[in-house]
This record gives sequence, C-alpha cells and structure tokens, in this order.
Amino acid sequence: MYADIIVDITHEKLDKVFQYKILPELEGELQIGTEVIVPFGKGDKEIRGYVTGFSDKPDYDEGKMKPVLSIAKGSLAIESRMVALAAWMKEYYGGTMIQALKTVIPIKKQEKARKKRRIRLLLDEAAGKQQLEVFLHKNQRARARLLAALLDQPEQDYELLTKKLNVTGAVVRALKEKNIISLESETVFRNPIRHKSQDREAPEFTDEQRHAINIFREDYCKGVRKTYLVYGITGSGKTEVYMEMIAQVLEAGGQAIVLIPEIALTYQTVMRFYGRFGDRVSILNSRMSAGERFDQMERVKSGEVDVMIGPRSALFTPFPRLGLIVIDEEHEAAYKSEQTPRYHARETAIERAKREGASVVLGSATPSLEAFYACKCGRFQLLELKKRAGEGELPEVYVEDMRKELRAGNRSILSDHLKNLIDARLLRHEQIMLFLNRRGYAGFVSCRSCGYVVKCPHCDVSLAAHKGGKMLCHYCGHEEPQLHVCPSCGSGYIGGFKAGTQQIEEMVKRQFPSARVLRMDMDTTRTKDGHEKILEAFSSEEADILIGTQMIVKGHDFPNVTLVGILAADMSLYSSDYRAAERTFQLLTQAAGRAGRGRSKGEVVIQTYSPEHYSIEMAAAQDYEGFYAAEMEYRGLMGYPPVEQLLAVLMTGPDEKLLETAAKYLKDFANRVDKRGILQLIGPASPYVAKVSDVYRRVLYLKGPDYGLLVEVKNRMEKYIEINKGFQTMRIQFDFNPMNVF
Repeated sequence: MYADIIVDITHEKLDKVFQYKILPELEGELQIGTEVIVPFGKGDKEIRGYVTGFSDKPDYDEGKMKPVLSIAKGSLAIESRMVALAAWMKEYYGGTMIQALKTVIPIKKQEKARKKRRIRLLLDEAAGKQQLEVFLHKNQRARARLLAALLDQPEQDYELLTKKLNVTGAVVRALKEKNIISLESETVFRNPIRHKSQDREAPEFTDEQRHAINIFREDYCKGVRKTYLVYGITGSGKTEVYMEMIAQVLEAGGQAIVLIPEIALTYQTVMRFYGRFGDRVSILNSRMSAGERFDQMERVKSGEVDVMIGPRSALFTPFPRLGLIVIDEEHEAAYKSEQTPRYHARETAIERAKREGASVVLGSATPSLEAFYACKCGRFQLLELKKRAGEGELPEVYVEDMRKELRAGNRSILSDHLKNLIDARLLRHEQIMLFLNRRGYAGFVSCRSCGYVVKCPHCDVSLAAHKGGKMLCHYCGHEEPQLHVCPSCGSGYIGGFKAGTQQIEEMVKRQFPSARVLRMDMDTTRTKDGHEKILEAFSSEEADILIGTQMIVKGHDFPNVTLVGILAADMSLYSSDYRAAERTFQLLTQAAGRAGRGRSKGEVVIQTYSPEHYSIEMAAAQDYEGFYAAEMEYRGLMGYPPVEQLLAVLMTGPDEKLLETAAKYLKDFANRVDKRGILQLIGPASPYVAKVSDVYRRVLYLKGPDYGLLVEVKNRMEKYIEINKGFQTMRIQFDFNPMNVF
C-alpha cells in the first residue's frame, strides 16, 4: 500500500500530494488524517505530514519512493470528512492545503490526561482491626492512621485522604506492598463549565416562536435539510427557539454545534444551554487551557457531549452525527477568519452541513445583508420574530445631536439629556450601560461643529488620516492633504476622536460619585475568567453602570438595565469600509436592545454628529427592513456585495518597489484572464497601515457579479504566482467579500 501525504510546509510550490511507501509494521495503523513523520528532500530531513488518501499502485518508480517512518507522537488524526472540508476551503478561499488542514484541527496535539486516584481496603473488618493492632504495637503511627480511616470508610479519594491524614506516598506504597490496600485510578476529563445551573422552568412560547419551531420540526422529521434565518428583534427569544430546535435534533439521535461571536457571550449563553441539556453541553474558546480544550474533544469522541458551544473554531468539532449548526448573531465580523484561508464561518458551516446531512440556523436581530439577500432570493428560509418575549417592549430611543450640545457650551462627551437620565436611574436603583463605539475611530476625520466628514470622490468611503499630513482612500489610492479647518462651516473643531473607555470611566466617576462603576474592555478582560467575572458582577447588581466597547452590547440579558447610552455613534459610520453603515446600524440596534428587557420600559440615548444619516435614523426606529432597502440601493449603485462579489488580493513584502511592480503584474494578469471584461479592477492601493515592521502592504480589488469567476481568477493567479520567482519574497493572500483591509 502507498500513502498520499501533504507535507507540513506552507510554500505554494510544495502544495501538492507526495506518495510514500507504507512499511509492513505500519499497515493497518494509518488512516486518512493521520499525522506522520516522513523523510523529505535531498537530505531526507524528517518532517511532519498528513495522510490524505491511499493507493495500491505506485505513481512512479517504487525503487525511488521513500517510506513513511512513523506516526507522529501525541498527534490527533483528522477525520476524513474534515480533510474533505479542508480541500473545499483551500479551493474556495485560497492558501495551501496544509493551512486548510490546520484550520480544521480544533485541537493540535494530545495533552497529558488528568487522573483521579482512589485507595481501597482489601482486608475484611476483622483482619483490618488485627493489622491495626500490629501497627500500633510497632508504633507505626502513620500506617495506623491510614488503616483506621479506611476501616471507617473502605474506599476514599487518594489526594483528600493523604492530605487530611498527613500521610506520605511511602506509607501508601508500604501498605500496598503488604496487600492491605489497592490503588485504583481513572481518567477524569477537565470540565470548563464551573457554574452549575439553576432549576429551569419550561418556557412559554409566543405564537411566532412556536411557528418557527414547528416549521423546523416538520422539515427535520421529513428529512429536509436547509438553511434558516431566524430574524428576531432584540429580546424576542431567539435562544429559546434554538434550544427547542436542538432538542428536536438530539431526540432524533443527532448532535449540534452552536457558534457565538465573542468569548464575552459564553457565560450567559452556556448557562442557558446547560440549564436545558446539562452535562451533554461543552464549550471551546481561546481562554481555556490546552488540557481543557483537549479533554472536550475526548469527551466528544467518547460520546459524552452532544452540544458544543464556542466561537469560529467550534465549527470543526468532529461530531459523527451532526444534525444542526446554529450561528447566533450571524452578522458579526468575528465569523470571518483573518488568517489564511480567510474563510467565513457562515458559508463553511453551510458547506459542512450539506456534506453531512445537517441543517443550519442563522440568527440575528440585525442580519447581515448577505443572509437577508439570500432569503429574498429563496436560498434561505426566513423565520421572523417581530415581538419581544414575555411582557417586554422595545425601548424609547432618543437621538442627541452633539453639534447642538457643542454650540450650547457642553464640551462633555455626555449630553445633558443623558446626564439627567443617569441621575434618575441611580435614584431608582436601576442599571445603566454606556457603550463607546470605538470601531473604526482611528481613520476618519470629522468636524464636531457641523458633522462634515471627508470622503473619497471615487469610492464613497471616508478618507483615512495618515502620518505625514495626508488623507488616503484605502480602496483606490486617492490622496488629499490633511485638513485643519472644516471646508463646510469653517470651524477649527475638525479632527479625530480621542476619548477611550478608561477616560470615560474616570469622567463618569467624577460626575456621579455615588455610582458603582464597572469597565469592560480589552484591558479589564485579559485574565482567563475576566469576561465572566465582570458580567457576573453586573448581573448580580454589584454595579450601577457598566462602561465598555462592543463586547458589552451583544446578546447579554440584564433585566434591571433600563438605560443605554451610546457615545460617539458615528465612530464606525465613517470608517474606510463599504460596510460602515451596516456595521453602525447593527451596533446601535444591538446596543439599544440591551435596555428594557425586564418589566420596566427602557430608554436609549444615541449621541451623534450625523443624526440625519439613514443608518442612525433606522437604528433609532429599530427598522431593519427600512435600513436594508436603503443600504441595498447604495450597494447596487457602487457594485458592492451582496449585489456583486468582491475579491481582495492582499500583498506584503520587504521591498516596496518590488511589491508595487508585483501588484501591477498581478493586475495585468487578472485583466488577461478576464477576457470578456466582466470584472472591475480597483487599485492596487495602500491599506490604512501601509508598513508594519519594515514589511510593506498593498491591496488589489476585483469586483464582479459571479463568485465562481472570482474563484477561477484566484486559482489562475495562484498558479501564476507559483511559477514566477519574483513573487518568492512576498506573501499573497486572497480574501473574498472582505470584512476589513488587513
């Protein structure tokens, strides 16, 4: 037998299958996905590789063929289904096969198992008492203490017993050698879920929830597998719908994966699922130890887990009977990988589900335009939840024009209206969330007096401020000098936004000295359980005000929060990204949805310098469909996804001139491939940061109506790059419908 092997080298020229002989001692030991050690190159250097297939015929002279040396120690085999999915990811998103294989391995290596030891008494009571007399007579007090404890309870935990009695390992071994006791051990899996759930009452479903559940149930029972979009306003009970759908899959013998966008969502989400499904639930996230992550995969393989919850990497949990993949908050940018292959979890989940006969459920109060567009085209089925569950109502939303605040003499980041509402909430012992919209703040330049923002005349995205006194478009390369006076109103209040969460925390504590304040951002959540501790403290009402970035506004449910203040709503609106309006609408709507989820009605204050922008108007009205119509009109006019498809070719290299030459050659080559002139090529241009650690960056965009054509051009480009030596010193990545530039 011969093995087809992909070697663990990411260079494009080695991105192919190599055939190796299987020696007799390894026959029957290898399977698809096994990690092996093989000799490679002229010096027969021993490197790792993965088995991707088998053959009983050699592809070339068997005398020149090298053998597989061994199975890599401590390695974990990838299931054949995951190998096939990796091959699809390589084709669809670019990169090498070894990069794709490593992406679908959620756990890379075996970790040391945790053992639980027990001591068991082998003597009956009479013989034990007789032996105890012997130990006491010989003044062997430690042995006597251990034996006396075991006579009271014949089987006990090793660590607890020896610690309590202050008994050494030598004493235990002495009794074991005399056949007085036996030592037994078993493997104990580390469980990352430290909080046990409370008793959970059966939910009372609304008519809309019941309708969505019934549609899924009927399809699943008939063997129909498709992709659904649960479009439900904030507080409409989407999670309860997911859990009922999962229960249906589990009853039929299937298993489920639940993807969540942020580690910050894990605490509340897991507790709700744990309350419903108990120990059959597990989690994966980057804050867990290597041992905890390894044990969760072992629990999956041993059949102890039926529901896996986690961010993007949890998608590759090797369930043998996968029946459902749920992607909560499917609009989130976190579902797009920033490493090669730059895959999107939504499309990859749909592909995996198609291969394994599973359904996919997407959920969001603010669906991505791609998902809602797919519903309009009939590719996904839309399930709507338009009312809040229970007695909750959508909050009252106020839009505060910060230009008027400035003219009235208020230079604070808090409007007078928001200050008054905070005072009222503190008197009533209700909670407040202050959300600072920092995403995209670093680039654009705006006027605080009139709200004017400098935009590219060619791409309708904001120009980004760069060092050296210039403003640049990251899409086409258009450049202008930095402004110091607003061209619209003549004001000198033009520049970037400087405040961060820490400064706001200090200002809030000065303004409201009696308030208990918590801050949640990257600095305060660096520790392993940082997210959980802050969220748990706020949930237990140990604080009055929670200040944070976008991690505080996604999916959390705090019944006593009746006021949400959204500070600097425009910050994401004018980032140099064609998705800026969509992201702003989503963030503002999600933030507003945190208010009034209990019995008391909520209020939301959106502070902005652009109150007339449609994304802010629609977010204040909680009108997703109105926003969708306006944004799709813009996307159609500009030829942006989902109306057309976009491919970004990201290039980095140490030589700026060589990089510019290479970018030009790639653009010319793409033009030659596109013989019918269907594609529009933009750039090459510099991204926001044009150089990092003496490595230069460029990006080339290809736009067109056909995703398949872009994949074909990508494949041709990869071959062109492989055969041209000039590209060897550069790193080139392909990113379809990018979420951001680098």
